[in-house]
Amino acid sequence: MDRNKTVYDLIAQRKANHSLPGVLYSNDAVYQEDLAQIWHKDWIFVGHTFEIEKPGQFITVQIGNYPVVVVRGKDGEVRAFHNACRHRGAKVCEASQGKVAKLVCPYHKWTFELDGKLLFAGNMAEDFDKSQYNLKPAHCEVANTYIYVSVGAVKPDFNGFREALHPFVNPHNLEDCKVAFESNIIEKGNWKLVFENNRECYHCDGSHPELMNSFVDNLSVGGVGGDEDPQLAAFWNQCEAGGMPSRLLLDKNGRYRITRIPLSSGAVSYTMDGKPAVNGRLDKTGIPDIGALLYFNYPSTWNHFLGDHALSFRVLPISATETLVTTKWLVPKAATEGIDYEIDRLTKVWIATNDQDRVLVEGTQVGVTSPTYEPGPLSATAETGVCQFVDWYCATMLDRLQDPVLLRSVG
Repeated sequence: MDRNKTVYDLIAQRKANHSLPGVLYSNDAVYQEDLAQIWHKDWIFVGHTFEIEKPGQFITVQIGNYPVVVVRGKDGEVRAFHNACRHRGAKVCEASQGKVAKLVCPYHKWTFELDGKLLFAGNMAEDFDKSQYNLKPAHCEVANTYIYVSVGAVKPDFNGFREALHPFVNPHNLEDCKVAFESNIIEKGNWKLVFENNRECYHCDGSHPELMNSFVDNLSVGGVGGDEDPQLAAFWNQCEAGGMPSRLLLDKNGRYRITRIPLSSGAVSYTMDGKPAVNGRLDKTGIPDIGALLYFNYPSTWNHFLGDHALSFRVLPISATETLVTTKWLVPKAATEGIDYEIDRLTKVWIATNDQDRVLVEGTQVGVTSPTYEPGPLSATAETGVCQFVDWYCATMLDRLQDPVLLRSVG
């Protein structure tokens, strides 16, 4: 590895339709640039509005170098703040989630209103102006219960994504849902490897026996094979006739993608037998088989919506070689555990699938770190999704990188 090369050089040298140079998955300078150019500028999915339904409920996340708290205000508004006290920087909210009357720093008890306003700061001078030390806000937007935060100085556009997502997700009535179960796993791999693994099912037959009871990888959705597949088109027509938009929607910049796919014959949910895991439906269309609605939004989330439940996945980088993957199983709010659903039946397929993916990602991380690794060609049929993700990553980084950053500049 030439440590005099810049991050820009390494990204620019990537061959078309090939994976990335190995150093882009492990070098600390590259990781810091990933944070600076993507994670600290773009919209990052953090959670759902129904997780913080009442005033004072909050969730916390770590977005790269930025600790953030998202809280429901007394006025019902969802707001995001940098989770650092304006006194000496201690985290104001230390728990991953909770409910409070006020936001009170545990260090010196500086107290903030739920809208971020500083209310109390003991032992300060008489001329101390509390109005100058409110919590610093972060950009926050909501789309069909999905809370997105951007920690950047400039607020990115959100309306285009929200308008694109709404028709697809709205029929699934997420506003009337709750989190039935949450899983958090740390994958010892770079965040890009985590997403690359998600964007293809080339590995599925050999690695995901539980998932393949119901999931079908449809290459036509990925744009492979020329004309629209007649069976896929018939499925889309059936769903759309019932009021469920289904045809593939692509963001012009490649950041998000939304479509509906059919499941295997006879399957209507991600369960071992393909039958529903939850009594009742999320949608009210009356269509017996709506398959699975899929959407991803780089760099932080992919999602699956079925007739009986939905799954949201959140990706957050921890280091150059560690990634936190959070999965939430969403069910109707009125559903009762033990009566309308059993946790094991609901979660078994994706608990297994996530762990299998973790093993694959971790093995790949070890391999791409080898001095002998050379980027290989991507399959023109089975890995179009990987290629699309890598193309997006490279285009985004090359567009945003300005000053040359030497690999030796960080660690």
